[in-house]
Amino acid sequence: MAAATTTIKVTPHARDRINARARARGITPAALVEALLDADDRAQRFAAVRAGYAALAADDDYHDDVAAWDATSADGLDG
Repeated sequence: MAAATTTIKVTPHARDRINARARARGITPAALVEALLDADDRAQRFAAVRAGYAALAADDDYHDDVAAWDATSADGLDG
């Protein structure tokens, strides 16, 4: 069973770019649009992860906690 399709309005310039890139990759224009959306979703997820890590760097308690846990690695106890 084929997936339902719809149309979207784009400028002729955008249509031509989509068609040219799809043709160059050997895929349909719809597959190209989906791949581009997937790539954008992935980029947004990684941006959110980077923002989360940047917020950790600004959290002084985080660095104190890590230092405290690191100190236990040399406590002389056998694993």
